[in-house]
Parts: sequence; structure tokens; C-alpha cells
Amino acid sequence: MSGLTPAQDVIERGLSVAEGDAVILVVEGSEADVRFANNTVTTNGVRRSRQVSVVVTRQVSGGTAVGTASGSGEVDVEALVRDATTRARGSGAAPDAAPFVSGGVDADFGDAPLETGLDALAPVLDHLRAVLEGGEAKGVKMAGFTRHAYDTTYLGTSSGLRRRFVQPEGAVKLNGRADGGKRSSWVGMGTPDFTDVNFLAMEAEIYRRLQWATREIDLPAGRYETIMPATTAADMMSYLAFSLDGQDAEDGRSVFSRPGGGIRYGHQLSPLPFQVYSDPHAAGLTTRPFVATGTSRGAESVFDNGFPLAPTTWIDKGTLANVHLSRAAAARLGRTATPAIDNLIVELPGSTATVDEMVANTERGLLLTTLWYIRVVDPGTLLLTGLTRDGVFLVENGSVVGQVNNFRFNESPVDLLSRATEAGAAVRTLSRENGEYLNRTIACPLRIPDFNMSSVSPAS
Repeated sequence: MSGLTPAQDVIERGLSVAEGDAVILVVEGSEADVRFANNTVTTNGVRRSRQVSVVVTRQVSGGTAVGTASGSGEVDVEALVRDATTRARGSGAAPDAAPFVSGGVDADFGDAPLETGLDALAPVLDHLRAVLEGGEAKGVKMAGFTRHAYDTTYLGTSSGLRRRFVQPEGAVKLNGRADGGKRSSWVGMGTPDFTDVNFLAMEAEIYRRLQWATREIDLPAGRYETIMPATTAADMMSYLAFSLDGQDAEDGRSVFSRPGGGIRYGHQLSPLPFQVYSDPHAAGLTTRPFVATGTSRGAESVFDNGFPLAPTTWIDKGTLANVHLSRAAAARLGRTATPAIDNLIVELPGSTATVDEMVANTERGLLLTTLWYIRVVDPGTLLLTGLTRDGVFLVENGSVVGQVNNFRFNESPVDLLSRATEAGAAVRTLSRENGEYLNRTIACPLRIPDFNMSSVSPAS
């Protein structure tokens, strides 16, 4: 980053003054975004950031103690090393201790971090003016947000490992509102570089849904056959991904805990052969292929920094196959280490139906296009509650016939997989609720025969 000490120099300086084994992690961020509302661009900006994390270990009675420290910007890395060393001296043996990962030096470790700018948003901005002007002419208030970023990770360890990875990340979110907000619709997409985003198709989908909403229908709370497009499926399944923490499962705090203790490996979660997996090398979803963390929490361990990540199946043919495990936990359980990976794919192999085809095969049900304000009610069942927003539509005899009122729902993503009667073709999508935290998702639309709309919501 311009004006700052190169990340590589920060790493080498920090490692040179560390008394014991150490890890230095530097993440250089570069971000550009444009916001728009009421059919006009409101803000835009370009930002740079740096986060430095230091991990220091020392031998103590019973094992290895660890201390951590972090800072941002132009840090005094020697001071961070001293802080981490002091914390290690005051700590007992770490339960997740393992030898640091060894390895060589990435060929691009010496390269500068990548930087983005507003020009990276050109594929969206080239069409944005026409979209905003079109909304004004049609009496539709268009609003939204588009963002592009690079996070360049540099990792160095006292064992000689030097790694670098550049994570591209982009998103487009578009909302249209008409009749003072009585009719509204939202669409979004995650992307590494916008080459796979059809912004005009997103605009067309907004207008299609607004047209559906010209007829308003009131429905009571209850259980409805519901079609969940990929976006709302990703909303729910992202919580499943976040709940795969092996430590929580071991400790009985998770939907994946076995009654009486342990993890529910091999438990049949769905009669349909759903595949839920992560792959750091998946096309279009490429993500950091090694562990990089400044703190240990749950199944994530600072001792695993630099550990290579491999394609990992979490649910195999509807059965729980893996949870997130550090190397220490895996050794204790006699399993392979399976750390978290920053992407998620949910699919039913062989399914090819589009959402429109699923609607055409529906006698009566709901089309649930977006969810909002989702919260965990019970980790033991992964029961979630939340609200519908910006478009819940009634389907009758294969056609969308109008917009219905909003609801509060109560559902578990694990239960949804167990009760789903159909899934469509998996597509790249963006969770509206969690896309900021899990941008790289592919999900299949789902048909749920009895989705629980627990109460009517006045939200609009």
C-alpha cells in the first residue's frame, strides 16, 4: 500500500525480534464502491486498509502457550510482538496447540498488493445511468450498492513459510420501490470481477416482480408450500455453514451434536442426496487456499496458519460428512483436519429446473424472493427466525397472481433440507442477509411443502 512499509518487510522484522515460534499475518485491503438511492448516485469512494496480526508461542508446563496482538495501518510490529509475548507468558497451555505448518515461499510473495478503483465497477456503471433514468420515468425509485475489493494476504512463520493470496470480491444489489413502497423488489449477485453479472437482467427482474405486485393479496399466518430461489436458499444455508463448528458440535451446543456426546457423523439429514461442500479452487468462487487467522476461536486455530485447504464435503448424499476441525481437534478425534473454507456450494445432483419451471409446476404456493433480519433462536436445532421483505408472491395454477403481505418465519436450514421435495439447478447467487460475510455461494432453489410463516408482519 502506498506510503506504508511493505508487508513483506513488516513480516520479516516481526519474525526477527520474536523470541519463540511466531506467525505474522498482514492483510492489505483495497475497496471501491458506489451507492445510489432515489434514482441518483449518492456516494462513491475508494479506501485502503491494512490489518496486522501477530501470534507468538512459548513452551509452558503441559504444552504450548500462545499470545496474540493486532493493529491496523502503519503498525509498530516490534511492539505488537512484545504485546503478544507478554500475553503468551501469562497463558496456560493452549488446547489447540500443534506444530507450526512448514513449507516454502510462494513465487509471488514479493509482489505488491493489488489495488482496485472505480474503473473496476465499469460493467455496472455503464448501465446505471439508464437504469436510474428509466426508474424516474416509470415512477420507480431505484436504489442499491455496488462494490469491488481486493484483499491481499501475506503470511510468514518462523518455520520459513511465506504465503500470498489475492482475494477479489464484488457485489451488486438493486432495489426497486413503487407506490410509496407498497410494491418493492430486491435482487443481488456476488462476483469476482462483474464479467458474470447481467445487470440488465437484474433490472428486468425488478420490473417483472413489481408488475406481479400490482395485485395485493392478504394471507394469514400458516404453513405454505414455498419455492425458495437461490438467494433465499443461500440466506438459510449460510447459517448452516456458519454452524459447522466442530468444537460446538463436540460440546453439545450445535445441531450437529450427537445426543449423549460427540458429533453426528453419518447422520442422515435429508432423504434427498444433497451435496453441501466448499472448494477453494471452485470456478468463479476461488478463495484463499490456506488457513490465515490472527485468533483461535471454535474450530479455527492460529497454529494452523498456512495449512493448505482442500475441497471438503460437509453433507454427502444428504448425510453429515464433516464439520470444521482444526489439526489438534482432528488428531484427538482420529479424523482429517477440515478447517472452514470461505465459499459454499449447495446442490442436488441432476437437478435442472429453473425457478420459473418450478413455479409453472405449482398448484398453489408462495414464491419467497428475499429474507431479512434473520436471527438464531435455538443453536441446538439451528432454528432461525426472520422476516420476509421486498416481494412474497402467491402462485396459483402455475402462475404468479399477486403480492402477499409480509410474514415472520420460523425455520431451520437443516429441517428445510430434510423436508424439501424438489430442488432446481444450482446457480451463483448472493445471500441478502449474509452476503457481506459469505460472498462466494452457489445454491439450488428449493421447494418446501410446509414452510412455517409463523405470524403476519407489518413490515414493508
